[in-house]
Order: sequence, then C-alpha cells, then structure tokens
Amino acid sequence: MFWLILAVAFWGFFHSFNASIGVKDFYRRLFGESFMKYYRLFYNFIAVLTFSPILILLILMPSDVVYGFPAPVSYLMVAGQVIFATFLLTAIFQFGILYFIGLRQLVEADGKRELITGGLYRYVRHPFYTFALLFLWLSPVVTLHLLIVYIALSVYIHLGIIFEERKLMREFGAAYAEYRENTSMLIPGLKFPGNNWVSRFVLKQ
Repeated sequence: MFWLILAVAFWGFFHSFNASIGVKDFYRRLFGESFMKYYRLFYNFIAVLTFSPILILLILMPSDVVYGFPAPVSYLMVAGQVIFATFLLTAIFQFGILYFIGLRQLVEADGKRELITGGLYRYVRHPFYTFALLFLWLSPVVTLHLLIVYIALSVYIHLGIIFEERKLMREFGAAYAEYRENTSMLIPGLKFPGNNWVSRFVLKQ
C-alpha cells in the first residue's frame, strides 16, 4: 500500500512539476526556444512513463474487493463509464487533439493555443477532470488498492486545478478571469462564492 501511494505521489509531482511555467522557462533557457515545440510530446511521454508504475503495482499486487455492485446495477455503471469516456474524448477533441498530443506544436511557428470556452467547456472549465472522475468512480467493482488510487487521484486533481488555473490566468489574463467567473469548475451550475480570489491574486502579479 505504501509503494502504491508513493507511486501516485511521484506521478502527481512530475505531472504538475513539468507543467509549471517556471520549469518550462528553465527548459527554454537550457535548450533554447526551438526545443519548446517538442515540449508537449516530452511532457506526455513523462506523464505516461511515471504513471506506468501505478499500473504495474495494481497488476502485481491484487487486493481484496472493498465493494461491488451486482447486475443489473453493474451493467448500468459500465454503460455510464462508456458514456463518460465518450464525453472525455469529446472534450479532448474540442480542446484540440493535435495540440493535446503535441503534434500541432511541431508544424506551427508559435504553437500557441486559443482559450476554449465552447462545447463542453461552456459548462465546466475542466471537462477532462469531470469525466475522468466520473469514469473512475463508476467502476462496478473496486478493490482496496483501486480505492487508494481513486482517492489519491481525486485529491491530486483538485490540488492540480489550483496550479493549472494559475498558469491559465497568466497565459490568458483577463479573458480567463472572465471565463472563470462565469463557468463552474467541475460540476455544471455549481459555483462557490468568493472562489475567484486566486484569479484576482494572480492578475496582480
């Protein structure tokens, strides 16, 4: 269990670390501006590489079932997973599948992206995370080790959003501040009063 938690923490650290503006600037100074067009591909490679120990541990260390749902409830949950996986893929395509993978940056001079506010992004700011969480927690059978991973990933997602939004505020400025003001974070229609203090803080920096 310790190694599983450590593997998730290791993945979360490198995932957020390599996505930060400071690290990107470091690589830009170290390797030059021309390297940055490969950065997204490099970032995705590191993300997959550091996530693989989690999958290996889940396979090599089977654990007891914590809870499970019988049919037909399990069938409905699997159907829900298929639906939310479809929404997740839709969000990736609306974000820009080539940019998401890192291929668009190889052929465009600036490799910059636009702020996406339409489609699924009209309802939540982070549809990737919304549908990924729904997919995970609709698993009809959950072992102890899976439960640990699900909880750890859920915590990481909520913490990661804080740092991601700081980066988006610096990237898009007032446009993202307005979008953040009018759009829920993860659950459509659910917004918390005063949750934009980060936006105001970042804009002053």
